[in-house]
Amino acid sequence: MSGFFKPKMKKGVLSALFIFMIAYATACSGSGGKAADPSGATMEITVSAAASLKGSLEEIAKLFNEEYPDIKIAYNFGGSGSLQQQIEQGAPVDLFISAAMEPMLALRDKGLVDPGHNRPLLLNRLVLITPKNRQTVTAMKDLSRMHVKAVAVGQPETVPAGAYAKEALRHEELWDMIEPKAVYGKDVSQVLSYVSSGNADAGFVYASDASKSKDVRIAEEIPPSFHTPIHYPAAVIRTAKHPEEAGRFLEFLRSKEAGAIFKRHGFFLPEEAL
Repeated sequence: MSGFFKPKMKKGVLSALFIFMIAYATACSGSGGKAADPSGATMEITVSAAASLKGSLEEIAKLFNEEYPDIKIAYNFGGSGSLQQQIEQGAPVDLFISAAMEPMLALRDKGLVDPGHNRPLLLNRLVLITPKNRQTVTAMKDLSRMHVKAVAVGQPETVPAGAYAKEALRHEELWDMIEPKAVYGKDVSQVLSYVSSGNADAGFVYASDASKSKDVRIAEEIPPSFHTPIHYPAAVIRTAKHPEEAGRFLEFLRSKEAGAIFKRHGFFLPEEAL
């Protein structure tokens, strides 16, 4: 009897092993050569980014997910200074993309980002915009005229675009005249909204913001020499829950595919001279 059952047991073991190998191969082929997560879970990384990046980053996330379907991107958009403060207060953030170097340097000084990974990701330009149907403002000097009642500016303490605008106006000795007319926005998206709706006669935003609105026109491109260079640094936060995946997404943001999307949204790449 024992001789009868031995061959049958060997056959059963071989069959089970064959089935396992087929299942494993199928799982790998369905996940780009990587073994599938048996729980089917999707990892989520949190990216805090300047509001001016909203459209481009949302488009890039879709492209990223085609290559990495198991990594979900959760965005938190806002003024760079406000996002910096949130991170300092312990907000769960994996990757930070600022619209100015100062918020990133502040985090670096507190040991919250690796100083070796905060080089500029993008560049931008500051522009003066007006509602599309108004032609009374053609340059910064016009902002001091009586017919201009409201000038939209990002809050300089927390919105880099507002700080750049204040620098430019001071460069031209206009800030003291413009400050009483200033209507402050919590980020560049709100500044753009003030101008496009006609609630402000003019405002300062990035070239990338102006390019996506049909309701405003660019009255003047502000010379880069009037203000601090507009750099967008990016870095993985040292307290990140998923630093490896955040680093992978940052690497993707520096790819040619992502660069093409950024450029289409009005940004400039570091290798492009402004």
